[in-house]
Amino acid sequence: MAYLDALKSAEDLRVGIADAARARRLASNLTQDELSLRSGVSIATLRRFEAGGAASLETVLRIAEALGALEGFADLFPMPRAQTLDDLETLPKRQRASARPKP
Repeated sequence: MAYLDALKSAEDLRVGIADAARARRLASNLTQDELSLRSGVSIATLRRFEAGGAASLETVLRIAEALGALEGFADLFPMPRAQTLDDLETLPKRQRASARPKP
């Protein structure tokens, strides 16, 4: 399944996340009103999100927390895999990106 996720567009993933959140809400036997109260997300924003609309990261995280589904977010931006032993020494030390020359 992870291989298929790599082929999806950002739009596909956004809609899939909204669908999964709605399915988890229903599996938890929660109404939209109840989830709105638990998450602190307005009912209008929750309805728009579940319908596949855009939502801020904060909104998505609040909904995920209220549904007990935060576990996957910690792995959202994994570090690149090391190709050599030298990579193992240099990857974690980076504090910021290198300055790019102005065009």
